Amino acid sequence: MEAKPITDLSKLCIHTITTRPWCLDDAIGHYAAAGVAGISVWRQAIEGLDPARAGRRIREAGMAVVSLVRGGFYPATEKKDRQRAIDENLRIIDEAAALGAPHVVLVCGAVPGQSLEESRKQIREGIEATLAHAAETGIKLAIEPLHPMYADSRSAVNTLGQANDMAEAIDSPLVGVAVDVYHLWWDPDLERQIRRCGRLGKILAFHICDWKTPTEDLLYDRGLMGEGCIPIRRIRGWVEAAGFAGFNEVEIFSTARWTQDQQQWLQEILRAYREAS
Repeated sequence: MEAKPITDLSKLCIHTITTRPWCLDDAIGHYAAAGVAGISVWRQAIEGLDPARAGRRIREAGMAVVSLVRGGFYPATEKKDRQRAIDENLRIIDEAAALGAPHVVLVCGAVPGQSLEESRKQIREGIEATLAHAAETGIKLAIEPLHPMYADSRSAVNTLGQANDMAEAIDSPLVGVAVDVYHLWWDPDLERQIRRCGRLGKILAFHICDWKTPTEDLLYDRGLMGEGCIPIRRIRGWVEAAGFAGFNEVEIFSTARWTQDQQQWLQEILRAYREAS
């Protein structure tokens, strides 16, 4: 099932990393002036700032705070390092609460040379160790599966099936998943896992961009919607059919795009969002 074409910006969210050269105040001002409805705030954007003030500034500009990005990175070979990661995630949850974000996106982590099974076990334990504090603050945790090319050091959770398994095993209404087309478009089981995720009520976020061919950098060469081979509208159709009614979050890491005029880049994002999302 393919989703209907987008006709307005009421569900458009942009991650601050997408326009990385802009400070948070600049991003807020330019996004709001362009009619963008939501913003996902990367922690770098609020470093040294009062997150509560930043959240108020976003809402006063007429936008929703969609998420705080990112927590996670739980696995480590030493227990003290795993505890350090848990403590950091507790602070991140506090930041999200002050900002007014409903959830934190988790890039779960991995350790080169450590088995993926052990890293996944440590991820689950790390999430469970933060659940009580998440409950106190009302913050949800979105497990984001990353493309297998990142399984060495960035995330041992690489398919939506694995993320669903973990969320289901933890069995908390505070734990769900983030569906990012860049990481998941290749998976032949994706439609079924999105349906499963919907039945569990676990879809917390939907991220969009495109996969360029050739890709010049596996981290910093994401494409604008319509520039690559991801069937974005088809996947959005699956997500919406599964009951997700939240924002379509544009998250693009691109060294080339960060060097261009960011106001022009923003206008290109708006065009592509309407035409290819």
